[in-house]
Amino acid sequence: MFNYYAAIALRSLRLTKGLTALMILVIGLGIGASMTMITVFHAMSGDPLPGRSATLYVPVIDARPLATSKDGASLPGGNLTWPDAQALLRAARADGQAAMTGGSVPVRSTRAGESPFYETGHYVTADFFRMFDVPFRAGVGWSAQDDEQRARVVVLNHGLNRKLFGDASGIGRTVRMKNTDFRVIGVVDDWHPQPTFYAQLDNRAFGRSDEFFLPLQTAMELGLDFNGRFSCWGDGGDGRTSDHCSWLQFWVQLDSPAKARAYRDFLADYWREQQAHGRFPRPVNPGLYDLMGWLANQHVIPEDLRLQLSLSLGFLAVCMLNVVGLLLARFLRRAGEISVRRALGARRRDIFLQLGVEASVIGVAGGVLGLVLACAGLWSVRQRPDGYAQLAHLDLSMLLGTFVLAVIASVLAGLLPAWRACHITPALQLKTQ
Repeated sequence: MFNYYAAIALRSLRLTKGLTALMILVIGLGIGASMTMITVFHAMSGDPLPGRSATLYVPVIDARPLATSKDGASLPGGNLTWPDAQALLRAARADGQAAMTGGSVPVRSTRAGESPFYETGHYVTADFFRMFDVPFRAGVGWSAQDDEQRARVVVLNHGLNRKLFGDASGIGRTVRMKNTDFRVIGVVDDWHPQPTFYAQLDNRAFGRSDEFFLPLQTAMELGLDFNGRFSCWGDGGDGRTSDHCSWLQFWVQLDSPAKARAYRDFLADYWREQQAHGRFPRPVNPGLYDLMGWLANQHVIPEDLRLQLSLSLGFLAVCMLNVVGLLLARFLRRAGEISVRRALGARRRDIFLQLGVEASVIGVAGGVLGLVLACAGLWSVRQRPDGYAQLAHLDLSMLLGTFVLAVIASVLAGLLPAWRACHITPALQLKTQ
């Protein structure tokens, strides 16, 4: 029966090529615009660490005084002071804990004649690699003992390893970074989670690339260049080691909800302990966000992108309303044909199914056109300078979603016209023939 309805639909579409082409074009434009933005939004709102994100948390404690300047209104933003981060590391109340911040250093190539170049990376503590399940191509990360001893060791991303040593492994070799030699102990296998959730979540959260990882204590001792948000209140004390300056990101691994509750209680106790020493004057209110909750809290997805998504979905709705009108006109013009079929014994359900199949055929054709337009739209997004632009690729789920959306939209658009056509009174139409 479906084949019969499909054959009737194709024959009917060939008889009104202009109207058919117009409906396909309208559906294609709506699907193309909406799928472009849905794909970008899908890529940006995905889980950067599937399978592990539910056990990773950001503790938030607020060391600011009650009265802060306007510039400090957005603090604490999840950042900790150096003394607080060190205290949480020493307490070791989680299954894993790591402090970190970003940095940029000049790297000297081992190849003769090549000038030094700057690379961005992160200064982290030992649990970083285990907590975030960083994939190693060769070697391993460093130990907590290396942290304490300020070891001159480095883990390279595969891209920087290839840039320095070609296809050879850099394990055991020396890299000179800002006038200090570091021994390569690990090579990461092109690890680029998007967004870079463990870094400062600003307008560079997407597209950021960390090409090296150094021990945080070593970076502090050598005075390497740091980047990211550095916020102080009061006199700022001794800079980065001051308890008046917030700049370190801190993550913990808690393998069960019970451990998460216990860690939140620990944070509250730590807050009260600091109050007893004259710090943390604000009411006790520690925060503990899981990875996806933290991304939502930090508004990682730009507001202009949300607006563009809303506008594209609105444009799709307008397109489908136009298709409703075109289908209604198309079906009502065939009132005589429908009445003859009803007079010959066709039920309303049969007519409804026939017209539904016809609407679906138009939707599939519109979906093909929409797919082409979506690919063109995503290509144009990739030409933008925004960090998230390179994520604009149509994966298999979005490819299937394009066709599903096209068919569902066209079928829904065809419901009213098909229902109206099914309720045409055959006798009135046959009298006019």
